[in-house]
Amino acid sequence: MERVDPEKVTRDVSFIKRGPCQMCVNGENESLLLGRQIYGLYELFLSLFLTSLCVTALGIYAIQSGFLDVTDVTKRLLPSSTRRVQFSKGRPPNRNIGPFPSKNRSSCSCEGYALNAKHVAVDELEDLQRRRSEEYRQYQLRMGTKMESLILAQSNSPLQYPIQGFVVEPLTKSVIPGLAVHAQKRRLYKVSLSVKKGVLSVDDVLEGDKVEGLGQSELIISSSSLTHLNDLLSRVTYTSTIYHIKSKDLVNFSFEEYEAIFSIEIKRPSVPVLYDPGEDINSQVTIATKTFLRYDELNILIKSIRQFYPEIKIIIADDSLEPQNVTGYKLEQYIMPPTQGWFAGRNLAVSQVTTKYFLWVDDDYIFSNSTRIEKFVEIMEKVPELDVVGGAVGRDQFFFRLKYEEGDEEEGGCLRRLHRRKIQSVPGLDGCFFVDGVVNYFLARTDAVRRVGFDPFLKRDFQSAIRRNANKANTGTLDFQDEKMEETNWPIITSRTI
Repeated sequence: MERVDPEKVTRDVSFIKRGPCQMCVNGENESLLLGRQIYGLYELFLSLFLTSLCVTALGIYAIQSGFLDVTDVTKRLLPSSTRRVQFSKGRPPNRNIGPFPSKNRSSCSCEGYALNAKHVAVDELEDLQRRRSEEYRQYQLRMGTKMESLILAQSNSPLQYPIQGFVVEPLTKSVIPGLAVHAQKRRLYKVSLSVKKGVLSVDDVLEGDKVEGLGQSELIISSSSLTHLNDLLSRVTYTSTIYHIKSKDLVNFSFEEYEAIFSIEIKRPSVPVLYDPGEDINSQVTIATKTFLRYDELNILIKSIRQFYPEIKIIIADDSLEPQNVTGYKLEQYIMPPTQGWFAGRNLAVSQVTTKYFLWVDDDYIFSNSTRIEKFVEIMEKVPELDVVGGAVGRDQFFFRLKYEEGDEEEGGCLRRLHRRKIQSVPGLDGCFFVDGVVNYFLARTDAVRRVGFDPFLKRDFQSAIRRNANKANTGTLDFQDEKMEETNWPIITSRTI
């Protein structure tokens, strides 16, 4: 047996205590030098790593705080398709807080273009499609609002969900867009969703996915992986079970102690009402009026219209006691029961309009060299959100603003008319301003006026007075000395120039 030298053992232990980089057995100095070099490289790499980590952290802080904008650099370095792929995993970028693309809109497969091609000449088809596209764009601007755009709530709490803009059809399955959880590492992630007027489900559930309550009003999803959980949430669907053309449901979305509630709008989509504006004023506008006992003034109006617009269509609603036949080129007269009033006549005349716009005039107006319907159309085309544009009759610029103050349930509110009060100037149109009411000389969108209509119970007092007098005399003759006549709004006989 070899004898152990205690001094040797002590010496070897002391070498080991100095560290593995300084061990030199049997006096080999080259090994010691190599060890020092390796240690130096280790310190260098460690310093570089810590420096790059600090720079990265500082850059992230600068970007999140808004001190540094990297949008332009990203657009130059990465194509749009690459950026979409990068942001498709993990937490979505902050810009998704705005309008979010819906997964529920299917591509239209109807062959509308082919149908048009069968009935429209080849040389006219392209122009027709262009006009239709522009009409639909204006319709969307007029009927839609930014409040209908889908907006997501980013995860200030761990929950992400649509704040507004999620619209579904009744009894139709739709994916709920934007559902996600953003949380730190956990052993298990578990969320629950519940609704009242429909059922929830998850598309393409695989074996092993922990999903409870498929096809029911309450859905529970759990997973040990946050990525897997968010993948399941991206496929959650909602189907209403109660048919109603316009309704809402509330979704309760919870994760641990966090809870959010968001709404789902349930409604049938509207079919857009589009008019082919054609290429000239005659295919865009119809002139409409309502007459009562003023055929001389009416004929003067028609003559003046034909002087400046010989091809435009004219519609007349007539509720005179003894109607006279009025004929002419592109002229339609509709006889009503006697003394039905202004608004009943307006409803009748507008119901027969087939153009995008109609110009309303009184039967005692006269067109002049300064009458320019094209100017009205230009304004309406420029601002699709407008429904009515009013003009001046001579020097008369009659307009007003309505102010409504809500009262209690018993007494009701207070409606006041503020004469010659403007609301605000129309941006980009000098001399134009918003008001609530205009004089009886205006251009209006046909579909907008038809949606609202005119109340036939509101009539001019003069016609009611004539009817009372006719009934009193029982002969159809008129007694113009009726005590009510001085209080009525008798329309002036002298024609007015517009």
